[in-house]
Amino acid sequence: MNQENVSYPYEPEFSIKKLLHDRADDFKYILQFKKTLTLFLVLGGLLGALTAWLWTPTYTARLTFVVDDSKSAAGAGGLASLAGQFGVNLDGLSGASGVLAGDNVQELIKSHKLIKQALLTAYDDSQTLADRYAAVYKLNKKWLKYSTDGKIIRFPADAAHNSRIQDSLLHEMTTLILSGEFGIAKTDKKLGFFEVNTTMRDEKLAQLFCTRMIKQSTDFFISTKTKRLRNNIARLQHRADSIGLILNRKTYALSAANQSLLNLNPAYTSPNANVEVRERDKIMLSTIFTETVKNLEASKTMLAQETPTVQIVDEPELPLKKNRLKFSVGIMIGVLMAGIVFSFYVLLTRKNVIA
Repeated sequence: MNQENVSYPYEPEFSIKKLLHDRADDFKYILQFKKTLTLFLVLGGLLGALTAWLWTPTYTARLTFVVDDSKSAAGAGGLASLAGQFGVNLDGLSGASGVLAGDNVQELIKSHKLIKQALLTAYDDSQTLADRYAAVYKLNKKWLKYSTDGKIIRFPADAAHNSRIQDSLLHEMTTLILSGEFGIAKTDKKLGFFEVNTTMRDEKLAQLFCTRMIKQSTDFFISTKTKRLRNNIARLQHRADSIGLILNRKTYALSAANQSLLNLNPAYTSPNANVEVRERDKIMLSTIFTETVKNLEASKTMLAQETPTVQIVDEPELPLKKNRLKFSVGIMIGVLMAGIVFSFYVLLTRKNVIA
């Protein structure tokens, strides 16, 4: 078949004027059912008000902190700060490394390990944050069918190890928390301020979880960053204590040897040699002890310089910000949804009748 003889369906030219005219006709057609439309809008408003009344409120805990790591910021910190004003990120040149390099703080605080550790801290005298979270979100009843003894799964704060089912429930809690209940953001890329937000259905739970997360993160960060220096200090301290104990013994032994020379015949040279040996050992140990203590104090000074400071600026205080669906918003959404549903139904019904 010749391609030139092929007929194509006619496509009318697009016209905004015609489009607006058609929508105006649709609107006039909908207004023909004023009574039914009014009934739909009233029902939608009532459903919206009922939804707002039944809406479970949440509470938001907000915490702001700043990380002061002056030792790591030395060097190219000024260059990185200057470049940050022009939108250039030079964190890799500022000397920061490890868990505080760049945006690693945000990923560290959102780690599953730290969230689980925070959940296993005490809520009150009888339950942990995990117990309270499971009760508030009805997870304890949902997971009751998996319990081996038919009892609600509990999370003791002093438990050495968790069972498989406890770990599974903790993992689900962590997933729910990270899905929108907990977040951290940097308020300004040029500054070192971080803002942590926790939104939960229980006011006290939101406050405690927010503060406990910062404590767990701070302890973990400082412990990780200073671990090498602390191990070195512990080794030097043990060595200094051991040398100091031996040096004390040598001192008493030298004193006893010198005292024994008072009643001996000067013709005997062996006791004199014994005193000289003891005195030499004492001098050598004293020198080693002095150098060890000097290195120990230098390491302690270095540890103080390397230890960062996580300073909390604003803490969440009760009462927390309460989030709930306002009646006006619920009614407005209900009316809008009812109007849209009714309009689509009427227009689809008209098209089917015309067809």
